[in-house]
Parts: sequence; C-alpha cells; structure tokens
Amino acid sequence: MSSAAIKISAETKKLSGTIHLTGSKSESNRALIMQAMSKGAVTVTNVSEAADTVTLLGILQPSLPTEASAKEGKVTTESEPRDQSSDLASRISHPIDIGPAGTAMRFLTAYYTLQDGEVTLTGSARMKQRPIGILVDALRELGAEIDYTENDGYPPIRIKGPLKQKSERVSIKGDISSQYISSLLLAAPLLEKGLYLDIEGELTSKPYVEMTLAMLSQAGIRYTWDANTIHIPNQPYANCEISVEPDWSAASYWYAIAALADEAELFLPGLNGYSLQGDSKITEIMANFGITSQFKDGGVFLKKEPKTVERKIFDFKECPDLAQTVVVVCAALGHDATFTGLETLKIKETDRVNALQVELAKIGVKLIEKNMTYKLDCSERDLSKSITVNTYDDHRMAMAFAPLALVLNEMQIEDHRVVEKSYPHFWKDLESIGYNIEVLNSK
Repeated sequence: MSSAAIKISAETKKLSGTIHLTGSKSESNRALIMQAMSKGAVTVTNVSEAADTVTLLGILQPSLPTEASAKEGKVTTESEPRDQSSDLASRISHPIDIGPAGTAMRFLTAYYTLQDGEVTLTGSARMKQRPIGILVDALRELGAEIDYTENDGYPPIRIKGPLKQKSERVSIKGDISSQYISSLLLAAPLLEKGLYLDIEGELTSKPYVEMTLAMLSQAGIRYTWDANTIHIPNQPYANCEISVEPDWSAASYWYAIAALADEAELFLPGLNGYSLQGDSKITEIMANFGITSQFKDGGVFLKKEPKTVERKIFDFKECPDLAQTVVVVCAALGHDATFTGLETLKIKETDRVNALQVELAKIGVKLIEKNMTYKLDCSERDLSKSITVNTYDDHRMAMAFAPLALVLNEMQIEDHRVVEKSYPHFWKDLESIGYNIEVLNSK
C-alpha cells in the first residue's frame, strides 16, 4: 500500500446524493471459489472491484479448465479447454502470494487440497501473523497433506493435492473466524464422502455461514443443518448464474456519515431488505441513531430523523465488521455505549481493538476492555483538535474514521489507499457529496 496521506473535511453537514456501491466482497469471493470448484458451471455477475476479489480472481483463472474472463462485472467461461501444465509447474516453483487478502487465504487453503499437484500459499507480513491452524487441522483430519514452511499455525503453507479422504466428520470451534467454516463448506460437495461438520460451542458470525449455505443452495447443493452439525453429501455443482448484491459493509459507512450529519438523504441502489449479508444489520443498528431505511425503486433510501440515542449495549457477534464503524459514531456523539462480540477483531488485518483504542484516544475517548466487554468513556471527549488517523494497513480503519470529518475542524488519514482492499472508489464517492479530499504526500 502507498503511504500517501490525505486531509479531509466536509463542506456541509447537509448531505444528499446517490452512491453506487461495488459488489459484495464476501459474496464475490464465495461465488468465485464456487465457479472454480464447479469447473465453470457457476457463473458470476456484478463481481466486486475490491482488491481482495481482484486478487482471488487472478489466482483462480489459471486453475479453471476453461478460459475465464471478467468484463463489466461479469465472470463467464468460454468453451475451449486449456492446457494447465505450465500453470501447475509455475505454481509449484513459485508461491502464490495473496498479499493481505484473508478470505482468499482461508478459501484457497481448502480449494487447493482438492486440486492435483503442490502449491504454496503465502501473503503479506501481517498475513503471516494471522492464524490458520484450526482450518489446517480440520483439513488434515479429512486427509489433506499440508505443511507449514515457516511458523506452525501460520502461513505460508504448502499443500499437496488431491486430498485422499480418510474421514467424513470434523469438529471446529464456533467462536473463531467463520471463514474457516465457510472454506470447509465450499469444498464439501467435492469430498468423496461428503462432510459432517460439527460446530463446537456458540457460532460467531453466523450470518456469514448462512450466506455460504444459501449461495451453495443457489448452485444446487443440498445440505442439512441439525443442531450443531452441518451435513453436505458428495454432489456436483449445478449450472447457475449468481448475481452479487452490492456490499452492505460499504453501505455501513454511509449510515455512519448520515448519523453524524445535520441532515442526510442518501440513495444506495441495488441493496434489498432480504440480503444474505450479515452486515445488512446496520439498518437495525443505525435506527437507534435516527437513520431510517426505506427500500424502494431498487435500492435503499437513508434519511436522518431527529432522535435521542438511548441504546447502551451493541452486540457484534454476528456482524463484527460493523464494530469499528459504530464505535466511532458513538465516540463522535459522546455516547457511552458498551460493546460485545468483538472477539475476532484482534486477528483481522490488524488488532482492531487496539487500533480503536489508540485512535479514539486522539479525541479524548477511551475504549476500556473488561472480561470480553468493551465500554466507551467519552467524559474527556474533545472534538476541537486536528487529528491524524493511522490506518494500520486496515481498510476499515480508514473508512470507519472518515465520517469524523463532519464533526472535526480538520483531520488527516494516513495511507488512504488501504480502501482499495474492499471499496476502491470510497474517497471519490465522499467528494461527490461534499467532502474535500486533498492528497498530502505520496511515496
């Protein structure tokens, strides 16, 4: 990522406009893995422009037996098969570098256990600090050959396929990253014996697992989910086209902007009230801040209504990617709220809990941790200062803090290009509704 910093400010606190969001990164990444698993039987439209998705698509294209192309947000396949021998040889001798793309690392780990040959998956320095041992242990139990090339439990990993299945049942903890579970579920239909996946304890980020299963259903995959066990028998992916909905995670920043504006009327086309995405919960959360959501004309209209914020406890167990956004809004408003369900934030692109604590301190707000519960102390909040926000190579830190420009006289954000990971046009979209964006330096 570039180290370019920006200075941002808002010309007005009365905001209106239409914002066209890119496709959901979460849906796109699942759909692309399904396309590769299905040998092209699954096609995908409205693919996300997020850097993580672009990375994943670039990695998967040579693995397909047909020539894949991405044009105008659509991924299709042509009928002529290709010789993959040169691609395979290259992947044996050269590691596949997924950079900071966490979803790609988890999903590709299971994917490559089903492919012929040997590959090594590696990533950025931060990726090498993000645990993958729980997923590797589960795949090994199924029969996969996976070795660590540096530190046990962390990337890089060497995978030798195809997996020779020795078990049809594995257990995995429910309070870890849901991407481990989704990775196993996406591979399950192609396992010779199918898969019984036992989830131990309470399931964190359940909507993401439900999203995976719903998308598998679109591709004709049958499954059962009884109590804590998900069963997917061996079966082929069916021919289908998956249309990716716009990204509700990206939409959450516009809800935050509306919450901090004096007046706001915004339209986000393409979003619907029956989304597969867990982050659509932002509509319910932001209703506490006076933001109404009206679904009509093929999208959602956001409008700010006068309201006193009363809700004191927010639980992000099912939508952890919304946590930074809501915490910053509460801090900006001086609302001493309490937050739960933040367990997975410490193993994301950065330790997001620590990052929030450091950056909120710059406006005099404390985020205090006690027994897995987090409480804001806004008693010394000071919005008169000019601050510079460090992004920690984390796209959500940049976008969660950007709404503060509505309540601060001036602020800067370092390494603003981190947003390319999930929302490349974020800064341009801010400019379109009245934000001033000035690039200060570039390296």
